[in-house]
Amino acid sequence: MDIVVLAGGLSGERDVSLKTGGMVAQALRGNGHRVVLLDVFLGCQGEEADISEIFADSKGVVQTADIAETAPDLEQVRAARRGVADGYFGPNVLRACRMADIVFLALHGEDGENGKIQAAFDLLGIRYTGSGYFGSALAMNKDVAKRFFRENGIPVPNGIRMEKSGRTEDLKKAGVRLPCVVKPCCGGSSIGVSIVRTEKEFVQALEEAFLWEDEVVIEDYIEGRDFSVGVLDGKALPVIEIAPIQGFYDYKNKYKAGNAVETCPAELPEAVAEQMMQYAKDAAQALGLLAYSRMDFRLSADGGIYCLEANTLPGMTATSLLPQEAKAVGIDYAELCERIIRVSLRKYEG
Repeated sequence: MDIVVLAGGLSGERDVSLKTGGMVAQALRGNGHRVVLLDVFLGCQGEEADISEIFADSKGVVQTADIAETAPDLEQVRAARRGVADGYFGPNVLRACRMADIVFLALHGEDGENGKIQAAFDLLGIRYTGSGYFGSALAMNKDVAKRFFRENGIPVPNGIRMEKSGRTEDLKKAGVRLPCVVKPCCGGSSIGVSIVRTEKEFVQALEEAFLWEDEVVIEDYIEGRDFSVGVLDGKALPVIEIAPIQGFYDYKNKYKAGNAVETCPAELPEAVAEQMMQYAKDAAQALGLLAYSRMDFRLSADGGIYCLEANTLPGMTATSLLPQEAKAVGIDYAELCERIIRVSLRKYEG
């Protein structure tokens, strides 16, 4: 097949996306496909760019590098695009995507996972991997997703949503108790997330979170262990436990090799693991997620399971969780990429 792997963009998770895209493109080429890796924002630049033979010539390939310890400078990315500066799709991106048999979405963060690209592709008749626009939009908003989880019997931490226009630093007025977690409502990769134990830290956490978005989620901090469960083609993959060497599972610890100990299958009582896997499947079904997804959980000291959020385009880097879970059941990286494509194509059958 001719495949466009779409990565990059203007998300705070841009670097992670490019790393995912590079690895996916390499795996799919190894599987015998003709693959082009494109930055959705930068595209194939130049007025005279000829993409008629893009799959044969591998034009538009972007360079990937190791993921930095901090989120990228998006203003520099914007300045790097020549010509027309407005609009999300870079030069020739949509044309290349329409030429492809399918687009593998390697995007992470709001721009790629909030359903807008999926909706645009639906209107243009472009086939793509992963969930549709509606499920993507529901999952992207952590507050909305939690409402769906709660309605479907999936336990979640208690919390509130706060808008920048109604911001208050008064814990009692906000209805917040310590310790708590403050995070952007639609972000990912733990960017802008803070664990708060004092009133001073609460003020600082709001400042950080509102730098990224105008809406944040504040919820009870659950003392315990971190887990994640991938769902592939309606079936839960083995539970993986994530134990950071220092601090919590933030951006640096997620993408810096050696900063966290990841165990799959997780060392859990069988009943607890099965319940967590069932919650993951229930969460995917509640949001209408297709093909593949990943749910993050917290297990409290007293054995309570809490679903924290859903990921509709899970990372596929060397340190990402979904490939590790797949490997635990005998699915190597290249086969995982192939299965994602096969399962995603089903929504276009009939």
